[in-house]
Amino acid sequence: MTRKKCAAHVNAPVAEGIPTKIPDFSLTLCSAAICCIYVESTAAVSATATKDSNLRNIPDTIARLTILRARQPLWEATNDKDRLSDLTGFGSNPGALRARVYVPAKLPEGAALVVVLHGCTQSATGYDHGSGWSLLAEQEGFAVLFPEQQRANNANLCFNWFVPGDIRRDSGEALSIRQMVEALVVAHKIDRERIFVTKLSAGGAMTSVMLSVYPDVFAGGAIIAGLAYGSATTIPEAFDRVRGHGGPSEQELPRLVRAASSHKGPWPTVSIWHGTADNTVVPFNADAILVQWQGVHSTDANPKRSETVDGHMRQVWCDTSGRELIEKFSIAGMGHGAPLKTPGDNGLGSAGPFMLDVGISSTRHIACFWGIMETGAQGSRTKISADAATLSGTILQPAAKRRKNRGRTTLSRQERRPLNAVGSQADVTKVIEDALRAAGLMQ
Repeated sequence: MTRKKCAAHVNAPVAEGIPTKIPDFSLTLCSAAICCIYVESTAAVSATATKDSNLRNIPDTIARLTILRARQPLWEATNDKDRLSDLTGFGSNPGALRARVYVPAKLPEGAALVVVLHGCTQSATGYDHGSGWSLLAEQEGFAVLFPEQQRANNANLCFNWFVPGDIRRDSGEALSIRQMVEALVVAHKIDRERIFVTKLSAGGAMTSVMLSVYPDVFAGGAIIAGLAYGSATTIPEAFDRVRGHGGPSEQELPRLVRAASSHKGPWPTVSIWHGTADNTVVPFNADAILVQWQGVHSTDANPKRSETVDGHMRQVWCDTSGRELIEKFSIAGMGHGAPLKTPGDNGLGSAGPFMLDVGISSTRHIACFWGIMETGAQGSRTKISADAATLSGTILQPAAKRRKNRGRTTLSRQERRPLNAVGSQADVTKVIEDALRAAGLMQ
């Protein structure tokens, strides 16, 4: 069947986090709040949904997203200053993704790498402008990789977090991102023990994928308004999960992660962020992510510490030595988006649709949780419950004090081997391709 779309809405953004296609028709939620589908009207959508209990939430989802889009202005990322450059020749790229990067001019050897995955309807440039990751990278001396979805893969520019072929180890979009990471590690002598992944909604769901299928690659991840790994593998399931219906059991959630690779630990640290008023990807999904990684890390059900940071609840789960393994931020009253703090001396990023200025910078706090900020993240902090080893003061522990406690997988000699100096572009390409082949990421 040929895809059809009303001419008035060909270039209109769609609702964040919602997949493009559902069985027998394709649904696009435009900013003008009109459903452009293969069938002739939204009445047909409702009729189809009524016949299939798995699709029971589509009409309600449409109504809610109509209201959401009406409240938010369009975000024209094309007007944002592009600080990113293209990365090419990074491998076979089976997921057909574009790679954008920001590498500071004086990046030190052994620097960290942050992989940032945008949400639906967004671009790498637009998400960077909103979140401020490249600005922070310049200040703190780490590299940033922005995999970018292409319309040929998903018309709404969502990462395909619910497509089995894209969420398995060494397959599809997941493998493309892994190849990008390897290329940057080789070209810029990145510290393999300090590779992290993050971001929003569909990107947050894809962050769950990368942490689960490549736990030997990523030291930590931050999932903002995302979903648990393996929570959906079909379009009907994806629609249900974003609304909090169904999904794997509490026992099955950690098993999905453990079954995604042959890795036996240690496991990545996880930072979870979700707005309490998110009606697009409901907060139930943050709880599912928490349960998934509590099971993987074998932590207690109750947090080791609870506190408010800049007026928002932060809960922490630790290992027996007190090392923080999981943190969960519940952003009071926030809808669907990434939390920002843009004004003031410590301000970062720019507010826009799904980039919400709520007085707390998720970018800065996530970087501090990972230990890649030397200066610490300022924040008003009130202790609610804690043991004798709680944080004190108003600054998260800076990287220098946290780094020595960050345990990671011991890498093979082949993975950790010293890199020879490279000169010409041909030399760089050969080194990258050799490394990809050695890692089994390229034929």
